[in-house]
Amino acid sequence: MSGGVTRTSLQLFRDCLRLVKHIAPGESAKGVALRAMVKTEFRKNKDEEDEGKIEVQKSAAVRALANYMLYESGTKDAKLGKAMKQYHDTSINSAIKAKEEGLNAKKSKVADDGAGDKR
Repeated sequence: MSGGVTRTSLQLFRDCLRLVKHIAPGESAKGVALRAMVKTEFRKNKDEEDEGKIEVQKSAAVRALANYMLYESGTKDAKLGKAMKQYHDTSINSAIKAKEEGLNAKKSKVADDGAGDKR
């Protein structure tokens, strides 16, 4: 057995709709829009037959549900919320630093290539 998601597509669809009901109860504009989005995504992929793609889509759905539940927990638990913010800030700073280093390396390579052409 692969390490894939063990929920069926129907179970995930129902989980997503239950989550929407939890996020936006009733017939609010937010609830209607979220339900429409969930239904559209599931309908768009209903004819998919490639098992690999199905597993990827199911994993993405489970990850989205888990991320939302973690986010909600972070808003209610000050310690968890602070840790999540710190992690987010660190991740953003690392990404910015990596991007800057990549740009600097590119500039350096271009400068080196340009200097070698002058004879």
